[in-house]
Amino acid sequence: MTTAPPSPATAVEAPPRDLHGVDPHVHDRRWAILAVLCLSLLLIVAGNSSLNVALPDIQKALGSSPSQQQWMVDAYSFVFAVLLLPAGALADRYGRKTALQFGLVVFALASLAATFATQNWQLIALRALTGLGAAFIMPGTLSILTNVFRDPRERQRAIAVWAGCAGLGGALGPIATGLLLAHYEWPSTFFINVVICAVALLAGAFLLPNSSDPGDTTFDPLGVIFAVGAVGGLLYGIIDGPSRGWSDPVTIGALVAGVALVVAFVLWERHNPRPMLDVRLFAVRPFQVGSTTITLQFFAMYGLYFAVAQYLQISHGYSPLRAAVACLPIGAVSMVSAWLSANMVRKYGNRVVVGSGLLLSAAGLAAMGWVTPTTTYLLLGAAFACMGFGGGQTNAPSTTLIMSSVPRAKSGVGSAVNDLSRELGGALGIAVLGSVLSSVYRSTVSAHAHTAALVARAGSSVDVTLHASQQAFANHNPAVGQALLHIAQTTFAHAFGVAMLLGAAILVLNSALVWARSLRAGAEGG
Repeated sequence: MTTAPPSPATAVEAPPRDLHGVDPHVHDRRWAILAVLCLSLLLIVAGNSSLNVALPDIQKALGSSPSQQQWMVDAYSFVFAVLLLPAGALADRYGRKTALQFGLVVFALASLAATFATQNWQLIALRALTGLGAAFIMPGTLSILTNVFRDPRERQRAIAVWAGCAGLGGALGPIATGLLLAHYEWPSTFFINVVICAVALLAGAFLLPNSSDPGDTTFDPLGVIFAVGAVGGLLYGIIDGPSRGWSDPVTIGALVAGVALVVAFVLWERHNPRPMLDVRLFAVRPFQVGSTTITLQFFAMYGLYFAVAQYLQISHGYSPLRAAVACLPIGAVSMVSAWLSANMVRKYGNRVVVGSGLLLSAAGLAAMGWVTPTTTYLLLGAAFACMGFGGGQTNAPSTTLIMSSVPRAKSGVGSAVNDLSRELGGALGIAVLGSVLSSVYRSTVSAHAHTAALVARAGSSVDVTLHASQQAFANHNPAVGQALLHIAQTTFAHAFGVAMLLGAAILVLNSALVWARSLRAGAEGG
């Protein structure tokens, strides 16, 4: 006798999967989505770090002045940071995938046009346009991630990968640029961006989901004006302060205007019943600690990247490419540490992981506080590894703290706050630590010169000293040339060390803040 198969009514159904409200098709491809987001992230982070290596070639081709070279670098960061908050709000309202892909298109077109630039002003303008594209890409990556990964543990791991790629991108950019310049002309450093954008656009068209929350998001024109003006004023003052002087009326005016507009922005957003950014979030301890830590960690990280490349080239005689490769442990170790941080947070809690990570980064910077022109790379590499491990251990949990404090409908704005903290912290680190480096060099250069004649020829900056050394060698005066080179190498190493000690002190104070501010149990991650 044959047994009839069970009817549909009596068949045992598989228990439904807990997808945390995510579409099953999106949930199944979530890790592939993360790969596309990380590729987009690598593009814009590397775009912020790679141009320094290409500047000498661009200067030769276009005859760029030092001021023009500075704005080729800063135009990108300036526009990027200024537009982050409005771009995040627009992404929440009109679609996060739409915003990200719009940013990729702008980034690709600006990069393609840059390969044909023949004037300095063209390259500066196109770099600014690239920054506009980056402003829409960056918040889109993190807000899509937050909406796809709803399970708290999976979201922690995904953010850890995201943060690790951000750290790695800063180290890979200069290396990729150096390799391209070894075989091609400087336009190749822009054309590679077009290729990466094309891959990210094509993959994203099929893999990325679109999401928006127009009912919970309003366009706040006055808030946008205040935000753009506040960030623009502060960033302009920070960027231009070292070259103009901190007491210059333009610098002071920009900083004062920026602070005044910050106050206006806060007052308006508190008054607005549907604000672009609920400023009360900064009173929420996880959000407050996360944003403060991101700002100060990138203060130290960007300041390190800015100064260490010069130290390796001036004091050790490295080529730009060799200096970039030498710094690779920072990004590589940071990526590994970021991945490990998710398990560490579940075991020990955010306060322990973030607080100890800041101390580890501070230890790496402090170790560089005592370098000389003869310091071995073994010691430098160990210090780089400490900085990288502490950074990865700190950045991923801090980003999670920010994003977990923001309603999912506002994930674009939350991501923009996270990214803006990075950019402002980084700009401040370059400005402050760069100014300290220059000031210490000027104040101590005479201590390393044996005669008044050498002091006069060394001047007040390392560029002047190196130029005088080259002139002496060219005039067949090797003794003077070697003496001036020794002054530049020794004095710059000392100035670099002082700047790193200041960065270490900032991170120690940040760690003390994290330990003192007990986070809510829900945000501790266990």
